[in-house]
Amino acid sequence: SQTKGVSSQPVVTQEPSMSVTPGGAVTLSCSLSSGAITTSNAPGWFQQKPGSAPRTLIYSTNSRPSGIPARFSGSISGNNAALTITGVQAVDEADYYCIVWTGSVN
Repeated sequence: SQTKGVSSQPVVTQEPSMSVTPGGAVTLSCSLSSGAITTSNAPGWFQQKPGSAPRTLIYSTNSRPSGIPARFSGSISGNNAALTITGVQAVDEADYYCIVWTGSVN
């Protein structure tokens, strides 16, 4: 018989939910099971509201697409990726997802 190794994929973990007062600030974090997230992972953040497609908020750690308000900012905090929203508004109520690149381009 032959035994083949199984390559497991890294797992990305986020907070299940957060509460914040309008006008306040909130920081969402994203961790990687295989180790620290760095700028090489090019972390990004998406916002999704019910019935709508995801909207890119942040790409490549801290870059914002055109039209995304400056109150959304991305960073690396410790070993995690972070999304900070300042001056939170009611319209910001949504699901937020992070994406982390862990592969290579061949």
